[in-house]
Parts: sequence; C-alpha cells; structure tokens
Amino acid sequence: MCGITGWISYGRDLASERDTVDAMTATMSCRGPDDTGTWISGPAALGHRRLAIIDLPGGRQPMSVDTPEGRVVLVYSGETYNYTELRRELAGRGHEFRTDSDTEVVLRAYLEWGAAFAERLNGMYAFAVWDGRTRQLVMVRDRMGIKPFYFAETADGVLFGSEPKAILANPLARREVTLDGLRELFAFVKTPGHAVWEGMREVEPGTVVTVGADGVRTHVYWRLETRPHPDGRDETVAHVRELMDDIVARQLVSDVPRCTLLSGGLDSSAMTALAARRLAGSGETVRSFAVDFVGRTENFVPDELRGTPDTPFVYDVARVSGTEHQDIVLGSAELADPEVRSRVIRARDIPAGFGDMDASLYLLFQAIRQHSTVALSGESADEVFGGYKQFFEPEALRATTFPWLTGASGATFGEDDGILTGSLARALDIPGYVADSYATAVAAVQRLDGESDFEYRMRRICHLHLTRFVRVLLDRKDRASMAVGLEVRVPFCDHRLVSYVYNAPWSLKSFDGREKTLLREATADVLPRSVYDRVKSPYPSTQDPGYHQALQESLKDLLSRPSHQVFDLVSRTWLERAVKVDTPQITQSARRGLERTLDLALWIDMYAPTLTLS
Repeated sequence: MCGITGWISYGRDLASERDTVDAMTATMSCRGPDDTGTWISGPAALGHRRLAIIDLPGGRQPMSVDTPEGRVVLVYSGETYNYTELRRELAGRGHEFRTDSDTEVVLRAYLEWGAAFAERLNGMYAFAVWDGRTRQLVMVRDRMGIKPFYFAETADGVLFGSEPKAILANPLARREVTLDGLRELFAFVKTPGHAVWEGMREVEPGTVVTVGADGVRTHVYWRLETRPHPDGRDETVAHVRELMDDIVARQLVSDVPRCTLLSGGLDSSAMTALAARRLAGSGETVRSFAVDFVGRTENFVPDELRGTPDTPFVYDVARVSGTEHQDIVLGSAELADPEVRSRVIRARDIPAGFGDMDASLYLLFQAIRQHSTVALSGESADEVFGGYKQFFEPEALRATTFPWLTGASGATFGEDDGILTGSLARALDIPGYVADSYATAVAAVQRLDGESDFEYRMRRICHLHLTRFVRVLLDRKDRASMAVGLEVRVPFCDHRLVSYVYNAPWSLKSFDGREKTLLREATADVLPRSVYDRVKSPYPSTQDPGYHQALQESLKDLLSRPSHQVFDLVSRTWLERAVKVDTPQITQSARRGLERTLDLALWIDMYAPTLTLS
C-alpha cells in the first residue's frame, strides 16, 4: 500500500519543478513510511511513497521499463491479489521479471494489454502510468473504489494524487469550496466523482482516465450490472462459501505481519474464522483486534441501533477460532483530544462528520500498527448481503430517497435542526440536492426482465448501497488506516462476490427473514452459535457523558472567538444553546452538530479554504 501523486504539464519541462513535486509527494508520507521516490522527464513528474507489503526489497517506485518507442513508468497504490497467476501468464508471453512484486506484474500487464489490462486485475488499487511512447498518462481505479484517487485539470495537463492534500500542495490547485462542495459534505449521498474541492474530481471506481495533450478521456471498464441468477438456494450458499474461501486465502498473502479486525458481528467473525481455518493448515495463528471503550461493557445501555455490547461475542469468536486476541480500550479523553481530531481531519482532508467513530477508528488503527502492517476487515458485508435496518423498514422501502436518510436510519446535517445559519441552509437546499442525486442514482439501475416490483425495489436499494453508501465507509477506512501506515483489506469488496450476490434475488438473500442470510448460512460451520444468532449491531460509539462534556468545553472556547469563519456556516445562536444543555439531554442530532462544528472549525484553521457561499 502506498501514496501516489504526479503532475503532467504539456506546456513545460517539469525538471525545474522538483521542489513542488517533492512537496506533493511528502504529503503522502503517512501512506508510505518505508520509502520515497520521484521521477521527472519533460512534461511528466511522478511521486511515490511506499508502504512495503510484498517483496520488501524489490518493489521500489516509480518503476519503469524502457521500450524501443520510449519509457513506461508506473506509480501504484494497492494490492493485486491475482498477481501470481498474471505473472505466470505474462512469463509465458515472454516477459522477464526482475522482482517478485505485484507492482512489476501490473506494469508488465500494461505493456502487454494496454489499458484493457485493468479488466484482468483482482484487487484494490489506484495507479498511474506515464506512457512515453504515446506521451499519455493513464489513471486506473479499482472496481469498488477501495483505494482513493483524485485529479484536477490544469490549463495544460493534470495534477493527481491518492488524496486531495497531494494536489493542494501544488500552487496551481484551488483551495476553494463552493455551495456544491458543502452540499456534498452535509447531504451524505456521495455523488460519484465529486471531490468537495472546486476543480478537483475523483477517478471514479471501475474507470480508466487517459490524459493527453488533446485533453482528458474516460472509459468505464466495470460497473454493477443486472444479470439473471440461475442458482437455487443450496447452490447460492455453496458458491458464496467457495468465493469467500478463495478471497480470504488471496488476501492473507503478505510478507509482513497481518491480523483481522474483529467486532463480534457476523461479518468480521465470519472473515476471522475463515482466516483462522486457512492459516491453521500451516500452523499459524490469526491475531485479532477489537475496539472497546472504558466501562462500556459493564455499563452498556441498549439504544435504537445497538442492542448488545460487542465484547462477549468477540471473545466467543476468539475462543472458537483460536485467535491471539487483543482489545484496544479507549477512554473519553483520547476520543475528545483536539490533537486526535486534527489528525483525523488531516487524514480525511474534509470535516467528514463521523465524530467519535472517526477518532476511535484512527486510534484503533494506530494501536494495531504497533503489531501488524496488514489487517483484514469485515467492511462492506452489510452493503453486499443486506445487513442494515433500512433493508427491512417499511418506511425506507417505500421512500423515494436514499434509504439511509429515512426515519431512524439517519438524517442529513443541518436540514431542519437549526444548526446551519438560515441563509446558508436556504442557499444549500439540501432536500433538493438529495432529491436530484437520488433521481440520478436510481436511473442507473437496470431492471431484470420479468422482475417483480418488490424485487426491483430491493435491487435499487442494494444498488444504492453498493454505489453510494459503501464508498463513504471505504474512504473513511482507507484514510484512517493509511494515516498510520496500516493497510486494511476488505474481502467483501471482491468484485466477483459483489456481482454474484447483487444479482441473487432478495428472496434468496433473506430466505429466513433475517439480515445477511446468505453469509450466515455460508459460514455457519465456523461461527459460534451466539454470533450466528446475533442481530446486526453497528460500529460502536461511546456512551460516556464525559465525552459530551469535553465537546461542550471545546466549543465554549470556539464561542469566545466570534469572528471565526465557522460562524459563516454554523448558527452561533444554536451553538450557544447546545453547549448549555445538560449532558443526559443531548440528542444524537445535537451531538452530531457539536462534533461537526468542531471539525469544521479545525478544518478551516488547517486548510484555510475559500468558502464561496453564493
């Protein structure tokens, strides 16, 4: 795993811009603490920071191959899980390899098949190839958008990077956020390609972007498509298990220590159990880690989303699968630490608004990094198999909006709660933005011939989660982990599994009337009964009143600075009331508002964005 960046400028020789390229590359140091490299020639400059995972001495980048027509240079972030098969095929076609790294396999695959080679890859990746033969830059992102990738067009080329901060380090980049950028921040709809920063875009998942002197072209090499599902119940369950066994085996490959993230839910438990079974054959033991909060298990209070604490279920899995387990226990002082909040915002480049769940994820990964460099996660199983409440709630099923924005599932920030200033709320028109985004999203869903109205509605809900909702969570996971140099792999995002399960009718996905039926039945033999029977519980959030009090104290300090630009966004009157509310009476909406206000203020201090509010 790594961080990549670069600058293509057809109107100049970038040899004189090495300091700028080095500055862009340095912003990726957390993503790649093990090595750094830059390559500059004429109009092309590429930068790379490396986190060494496979072939530690041989995978240095930028990596290049000289051909009779010109040099081809690659900067690559991610992992290609089928690189050994590709290597054999390429060797059979006459390619000679100097290293054992998957990076060289990707480079050679490009030389053999051109941009079409992306269709052959299984993995998570974002990479850029400067092809000196054609003087073109080719940028490719994985199918599900696991690895982030951004670019910004300039007058004579592009800037690109794994994260916006790499692009923003170039003087040509604009540090501007318009109303559309704020809408994307507050609406929680994740518009494909949108990067919040004006003039910047994402390379969309499953897409190749080619840059030449004549401009920018895009080609979609993979999208979620509707196909008939011919398999019955038993065949579907068996095939899911077959895929899961293969995926976990591939994603355990590493030349550095690896572990699993274990929450005690079905997803992480199934993945951990399969990993433990796989490694047991070679005499290895899986290391597992879980996050917990001081006093949470003993003082747990059920709420609308979480009916049980995680710890008892975590221990059941660790015992049954024989993992070497460790809890990472966090206190409110750590979660509310302004320095931790700053690191999270620096990792995300935007005030993303997950509050203590962002802080705890960052602290969890920071602690794990002391023991492992690679971690397998259960992320995305809810989107693939149908695990959220909104897949079953009548209100969400009837709604003509994103299902996670209905009822108890959540609400957009500042829509009706008075948190935003009145003028900004009117200018943003979040309900209109959400409605337009929803109409665009559902228009992309293909209906199967003969599909019933109910099955088509469930297909739409699944599609929305797999193409919008999951990308928010994947970006969060990537940024928090790479900020501490930890590679997190997501087995449930393997495109073969995603496509297969997406096309299974809802009657199969929930044949026992429960969430994630296919996954539960496919892994029943390796799960403790307690986990098999457990109802979905989301990522934990602290219930400690001390955390709320710390938020309020920090915001009292902010209120003492009435000229702060955050008050162009957040209502000072609302904030003055909110910091006076007794802790037990703070609603979830108000707490989100407190956390987001702190995030916004810190972001403004750190990034000094130009906010264009009209």
